[in-house]
Amino acid sequence: MASLSALRIFEAAARLASFRAAAEELHLSPSAVSHAISKLERELGTSLFERSTRKVTLTLAGQTLLGHASNAFEELRRGVEMISSNKAHLLRVHCAPSYAAQVLSPRLPDFLRQNPGVEVRVAASTTYARFVDGLFDVDIVYGEPQNREDLIVIPLLEEVVSPICSPNLAGQLKSPRDLARFPLIRSDLKRIQWIDWFELNNLGPPPAPAMSFDRSFLALDAAANDLGVALESNILARRDLENGRLVRPFANCRDNRYIGHYLAYPKTGVQRRLAKHFADWLTEISVN
Repeated sequence: MASLSALRIFEAAARLASFRAAAEELHLSPSAVSHAISKLERELGTSLFERSTRKVTLTLAGQTLLGHASNAFEELRRGVEMISSNKAHLLRVHCAPSYAAQVLSPRLPDFLRQNPGVEVRVAASTTYARFVDGLFDVDIVYGEPQNREDLIVIPLLEEVVSPICSPNLAGQLKSPRDLARFPLIRSDLKRIQWIDWFELNNLGPPPAPAMSFDRSFLALDAAANDLGVALESNILARRDLENGRLVRPFANCRDNRYIGHYLAYPKTGVQRRLAKHFADWLTEISVN
């Protein structure tokens, strides 16, 4: 059976395509790397590298072993991370992309200042986190989480969905009916669409959107750049509304309201206390 240290040396040399680079990464001498790989090849009964004076390249057997070795060391790294005492200070957050960009990222420095020594890792996607594989401790999702029986689920603030545009465009909008003459921007994944807002305000069917985006932060950016009027959440647009980059052009119209985002974390697990602390912080700053 090949030793773990020999496989580690092989993985580094194969990944870097250089015995010398592997030696530098592992703080070994080039000859020690070469001897370890030669011994591994003898033990396995096959060549792993084709050697020339300037470089080394993997054989077919070497390519096969590298794929398995890389996966094995990644799994080992995850296992060490999961049981390490340092993990108590690591919070892994999965988040809906627009919420991550527009709400969470600008406010994370406050959480880190209040919690010195805590590291936060954020991954963003529109899928739901699978807590069973241990990759995440907290999930901030758009829409209610699935499989709630093992989760603490906290609804975040009610969101007001209304037309939003640049100040320049707002100066040309005198009433909601003027929207028929301007480009409408659609957020594809939003539960509230233009047809809902037009119906709420008795305006009849809306014109077809001039453009659409699969992320709210892209729709908001397009609106800020005078490309049209977006129908978006005051929570996601809050920073741009506060700094004047975007405005709500109509003061006397009805807007759709709903709970769009939820925070979820497992009821049990070693990170439950840190996850709850993060949840308390997020819900507190959300109301301020």
